[in-house]
Amino acid sequence: MELIQITNLTLGSLFDGIGVFPLAAIRNNITPIWASEIEKAPIRITKRQFPNMVHLGDLTKLKRSSIPPVDMITFGSPCQNISTIGNREGLAGKKSNLFYEAIRIIEEMRNATDGNYPTLAIWENVMGAFSSNDRMDFKAVLESFLKTEVPIPPSHRWANAGMVRGRNADVCWRVLDSQYLGVPQRRRRIFLVADFRKFRARKILFNTEGMQSDIESSYKGRLFTTKDNRILSIETRRSIQIFPFQERRMRTYAKEGNKKGFISSFGRSTDPFPTLLAGTVDTFAFWHDGLESEGFVRRLTPLECERLMGLPEGWTEYGNDNKIISESARYKALGNSIVLPCADFILSNVAKVYGKEKTK
Repeated sequence: MELIQITNLTLGSLFDGIGVFPLAAIRNNITPIWASEIEKAPIRITKRQFPNMVHLGDLTKLKRSSIPPVDMITFGSPCQNISTIGNREGLAGKKSNLFYEAIRIIEEMRNATDGNYPTLAIWENVMGAFSSNDRMDFKAVLESFLKTEVPIPPSHRWANAGMVRGRNADVCWRVLDSQYLGVPQRRRRIFLVADFRKFRARKILFNTEGMQSDIESSYKGRLFTTKDNRILSIETRRSIQIFPFQERRMRTYAKEGNKKGFISSFGRSTDPFPTLLAGTVDTFAFWHDGLESEGFVRRLTPLECERLMGLPEGWTEYGNDNKIISESARYKALGNSIVLPCADFILSNVAKVYGKEKTK
């Protein structure tokens, strides 16, 4: 289906990070108007990449009068307290309760515009949101958008996809795994769409037409960054073997003395990379068939991490001051980020839905 061009939709990005939602917006002819972020390196990066996007600063200090109305607000609120590798304090935790600040901004904007803006909210978070606080946190998330009580499912488990309709909003959610959207990284995240005007959330989140599912073109050929690696591949004409490690699991099993578990932490050459994390850098083994003795083990580079997030090469390399971003800051920002193809999939559907409405 040909994408109908949209030029009048606007977007505001909370917890903006390195600007993945604004980048996906531009790719789909949606204009990012403003962003809120407090980390210095991501702000330098996005000021360089989006010179016309206004930076509003700390969202806890934002007032309604200082925020321009936009058609949609996107946010991936901090997950430290709900992640399965976090402290599991849930939405009551110091970091994750910033979710309610985002809800406050959405409500204040809608009240100030007689319910006209925003028409959509898009939320992203880790799988742990389904289970934290005895599964009550995701219930609280849904109720925050719907403004009505949502019962816990009879199974006492939240499904990986679902929808709830209330008087004030239409809410759908689903889990997207980036390894099925064109990048060789296993990264499962919850994406939720809340529509405050019409029942369009289902069309936006569950329309899979045009969704990329073939990862072969982006796997082995897009990983390596050095000229020497490319030359070596051409000269040998041998298949490249890449074996990613699940390093966190490996360390845990090593401490436990679990030999079987330790061995299982070594991936196969056909496996996607484990989820990139802000606090660690993934390691992998590399060699060519028949040249195993010449192989080596090394960590991913920031450029390779950008590729695993589906971002343009060098996206995080420089700030708006033309100074290089440190590798540690790049690793942290990328590990905290959203995979571009996931955001692109959702915003492309937003453009399609709004485009059809515009033609009518």
